[in-house]
Amino acid sequence: MNPKRILVTGGMGYIGSHTTVELQAVGYEVIIVDNLSNSNREVLNGIKAISGVEPTFYQVDCNDQAAMREIYDRHRPDGVIHFAASKAVGESVEKPLLYYRNNILSLIVQLELMKEFGTKGIVFSSSCTVYGQPKELPVTEEAPILPATSPYGNSKQINEEIIRDTIHSGVDFRAILLRYFNPIGAHPSAEIGELPLGVPQNLIPYLTQTAAGIRKELTVFGDDYNTPDGSCIRDYIHVVDLAKAHVVAIDRLLEAKATEPLEVFNIGTGRGASVLELIHTFEEATGVKVPHKIGARREGDIEQVWADPTKANELLGWRAQSTLQEALKSAWKWQQKITKP
Repeated sequence: MNPKRILVTGGMGYIGSHTTVELQAVGYEVIIVDNLSNSNREVLNGIKAISGVEPTFYQVDCNDQAAMREIYDRHRPDGVIHFAASKAVGESVEKPLLYYRNNILSLIVQLELMKEFGTKGIVFSSSCTVYGQPKELPVTEEAPILPATSPYGNSKQINEEIIRDTIHSGVDFRAILLRYFNPIGAHPSAEIGELPLGVPQNLIPYLTQTAAGIRKELTVFGDDYNTPDGSCIRDYIHVVDLAKAHVVAIDRLLEAKATEPLEVFNIGTGRGASVLELIHTFEEATGVKVPHKIGARREGDIEQVWADPTKANELLGWRAQSTLQEALKSAWKWQQKITKP
């Protein structure tokens, strides 16, 4: 029997590359489509070094319907995992139209082609940003969707609605929305990891670059929040755990185990950690100091959010395995590898 084929858009990116490795580990054939706008071709070597298999790769923009149609026609994917998106919150405020074009059009192209070529299911990469600042913690999937604070967050909400409406219209495929919390860390082999171009937008690469001496110091945005130490609280999940959740979700769609045509799952650890706690945990785990200072609050930052992952634990049979220490150690191992001597 031929292995099932999974199209992974944005598969050269941080979460996409880790998910590709986990898909290959259980025998899926992976076809990656990525325009390399925020990643590079060397990621393929890292994937191959881990799994011994180089996935099929197309350097194509997911908004290009004609090019995407050729790929669907040639490979006839059984399932799609849609990661491709522009993802910097701050940049989205400055360039909203770019974000709406990239993030919304790319999804519509996939859904139209899935319908045309009989693809069985799609896993969509959503975000806990859809919850805004929740009134109740931890956050369950039933929490209300609040108005987004950025075009990036809004594009995730709009895409969830587009998928919901598409499924409601009676198409032949099913969908799972995975709302991730904060992915961190790198594959334990240090063959792949988070590779930001330019100044990192995410906390962990900025932290590890500061520890490596590339950045002078890390700014903690605000220490006067209503939290135990005054800094923001997030649910940090090891990227390998997050990648494995995608494999389980694709399995569920292709094996027709889903009880509803559209399902939503929070993917987090269920534990919140503050920014200051994160810095101290990194220092304890690695023995390396992180120079940091307290700055003013940053516009649009949520005070505290962490997941209730019970639904994913029970229905998907998935749970986060790695500790915060393990995730931070892996991030440091990756940073040491990519830092030029």
